[in-house]
Amino acid sequence: MMIPQLLTFFGDAGPCPGGDFLGFPKWYKYLGHQMVTGKDGQTSCAPQITGLSDIWLIVASVIELLLRIGALAAIVYALYGSIQFITSQGDPSKTQAARQTIINALVGLVISVGAATLVTFLAGGFK
Repeated sequence: MMIPQLLTFFGDAGPCPGGDFLGFPKWYKYLGHQMVTGKDGQTSCAPQITGLSDIWLIVASVIELLLRIGALAAIVYALYGSIQFITSQGDPSKTQAARQTIINALVGLVISVGAATLVTFLAGGFK
């Protein structure tokens, strides 16, 4: 009885399985859910861990979260490279360095989005 209340405390207090925070998945995204009624009579949704295999679903969700953070970092890095390009004032070495920064950021973004898509596909198959 204590574990569902603990999971509700750290989990989603809203509707089942409901909204991500700023587009980031929750750690229990791929787990099943159950409705739990608290002492005050309010019903909330709690993740349901049914076995040891559910740990892989939690790990997949955490990996997806980290990959999305990596995608955001790649976008920020591309913006940084763009600012470098604008402020290079035509200097060929600075322009080339800025162009390489933008290319590296875009490659990282493609890899991160592709890996997040693959994790989502694989974890959805285990669900």
